[in-house]
Amino acid sequence: MDVDRLLPTPEAADLLALAREIADKELAPRVDAHEAAETYPEGLFATLGRAGLLGLAYPEEHGGGGQPYEVYLQVLEELAARWAAVAVATSVHTLACHPLYAFGTAEQKERWLPGMLEGRQIGGYSLSEPQAGSDAASLSCKAEATEDGTAYRITGTKAWITHGGKADFYSLFARTGAGSRGVSCFLAPGATEGLSFGKPERKMGLQAVPTTSAYWDGALVDADRRIGSEGQGLQIAFSALDSGRLGIAACATGVAQAALSAAVAYANERTTFGRKIIDHQGLGFLLADMAAAVDAARATYLDAARRRDLGRPFSRQASAAKLIATDTAMKVTTDAVQVLGGYGYTRDFPVERYMREAKIMQIFEGTNQIQRLVISRQLVTTEE
Repeated sequence: MDVDRLLPTPEAADLLALAREIADKELAPRVDAHEAAETYPEGLFATLGRAGLLGLAYPEEHGGGGQPYEVYLQVLEELAARWAAVAVATSVHTLACHPLYAFGTAEQKERWLPGMLEGRQIGGYSLSEPQAGSDAASLSCKAEATEDGTAYRITGTKAWITHGGKADFYSLFARTGAGSRGVSCFLAPGATEGLSFGKPERKMGLQAVPTTSAYWDGALVDADRRIGSEGQGLQIAFSALDSGRLGIAACATGVAQAALSAAVAYANERTTFGRKIIDHQGLGFLLADMAAAVDAARATYLDAARRRDLGRPFSRQASAAKLIATDTAMKVTTDAVQVLGGYGYTRDFPVERYMREAKIMQIFEGTNQIQRLVISRQLVTTEE
């Protein structure tokens, strides 16, 4: 079912209509085959780029769409309602563009940003390592400046990279010194000699877009591809994560909406004891709770996005949105399987896929336990 949305401008309404049309024509017909076969949808992200959907939240002068974050997130939700893996990869691409946009020099932005925001270059975000997930400050991948100072030699292993091996560039975080202030950020080309990727992880869901490890074997990255100053890496990484968490909140809401829509459609068609099952109070109330939860998740991420658009602090609200939306997605997709009964447990209906896709959203972009830690720490600071 289409969601009745409150959008700030007629242009935003037209953009959302375009996103729905593309999602219905390009994503929905292909999702089942690619997810089942675990095959990458070649050419699909180029299509999204040509439609202007891969740089929506960035200014037009750099090649972006110039849209408020609240509009970008609602477009992302529409994509996720048809194909979660594609929406998550779009969110990660937006995240990967942030370091260059927010911390790059004018020359760096002029050189690289238009191709990224126009979707000619697809990005990945390379922060996590096998031993450094939630604790990003403990990463060990090294970036050592060459003697002539023209490049950095990257050595180490990165993990859990969405679009790993497929992306054209990676926002890479590597150690240039000791401690939390010894991490730097690089805009690393995907086709770098000495960079290789592991086999795609065998995941519960989101199979069509690979998640891999990356192995940097003394690979050289030009010094002019360092973003920001040496030691500024964690500041850059963390500055992007609040916005990235909103992206995942929108994706989770899209998956929850898709599950709700499928459950409502089934409940209006299936009959028991001479009545549509939606007319049985026990099931009707369950669907009502699902609908209320989806509405609440959407309202929560939109509140955080509007704060961001106004230039107000939104870190706590972003964590709350990610926590609420992803927990909602897990609950609503589980309930959707229950509504369909035995059919919900089969691959003849999409709700089992939605349930598998929802689980990871409670984990990446900071686990929901980390979100609770962020929120509680800010509450302590506020009280003091």
